[in-house]
Amino acid sequence: MEAAVVAVENILRYSFKNKKLLEEALTHSSFTGATSYERLEFIGDPILGLAISNYLYLANPSLDPGQLSLLRAANVSTEKLARVAIRSGIYRHVRHNSVPLVDKVREFVVAIAGEDRTVCYGGIVKAPKVLADIVESVAAAVYIDLGFDLQNLWVIIRGLLEPIVTLDDLEHNPQPVTMLFEICQKNGKQVDIKYWRDSDKSIAGVFVDGQIVASASSDQKDIAKLDAAKVALHKLAHLVPSSTMTFDFCASIDGTFEIDVAKHRLHELCVMKKWSKPVYSIRKDEGPPHEKIYLCSVQIPTTPHGPLQMFGEEKSRLKDAENSAASFMIRALQERNFI
Repeated sequence: MEAAVVAVENILRYSFKNKKLLEEALTHSSFTGATSYERLEFIGDPILGLAISNYLYLANPSLDPGQLSLLRAANVSTEKLARVAIRSGIYRHVRHNSVPLVDKVREFVVAIAGEDRTVCYGGIVKAPKVLADIVESVAAAVYIDLGFDLQNLWVIIRGLLEPIVTLDDLEHNPQPVTMLFEICQKNGKQVDIKYWRDSDKSIAGVFVDGQIVASASSDQKDIAKLDAAKVALHKLAHLVPSSTMTFDFCASIDGTFEIDVAKHRLHELCVMKKWSKPVYSIRKDEGPPHEKIYLCSVQIPTTPHGPLQMFGEEKSRLKDAENSAASFMIRALQERNFI
């Protein structure tokens, strides 16, 4: 545990006066004989929310309370904080005795490896809540070690939370509940979210025109609500016009147009449509290292329209060649009204 404490202190660039606080913050409830992070997580949740709120209020003087609330929720969402735990490396230093936990975290690590943009809601694989809990408990440990100094907590913890989610990020990755209400309103449908409890779980049910279309459960009411909204959006995909699938086209030097982070967006699109995930193939790999030329294709093996394949343009980087193929695939899907 001593090595774990040193490693996390290096990540935070902060040396604890009371090392036991950080030990507790890194201890899962499955690890017997030691105090788990649960009490620290209890205080870390609201304190992290308050620290983010202060920052957003000061940094965005022109935003209204509704916009600030959306930004705060996005920056402390389970999806966002779980990625903080992975990308900072803090998750590697949690002590536990839980094989299922290892499997869930490993699956999540693999799923987000190809992401190159901020994800605060949704995602290919559901984020394990334990990862977000760890970030909250570590934040609480810092807060207490500082003598409950919120301002200095933000100085230390801000770098860990970067990049901070912006309104531009939310336009590309909207809050599921907000998106659900907007889509149903545009289609003349009434949405209602109801709650009930089952044992120690909160359950949220999404009702559209009086009929239940989705439900989800969680220890926390807000998380149950978000998860239920995500499921409902998938089931109501037929209501989403192609215009709501927003893609940013940017002109390249040669005048062609490509979609920003198209590879990631195509993957998300296939997940939403319940199609097979895209498969990329290198069709051309020529030239010396400093003058490489790549040409890639992408195939969606299984869709209601049969297998779909599209070639991209020649690029000097493999990543750009794959993104080009994904761009052409998305444009083709739009042109054929498949999305």
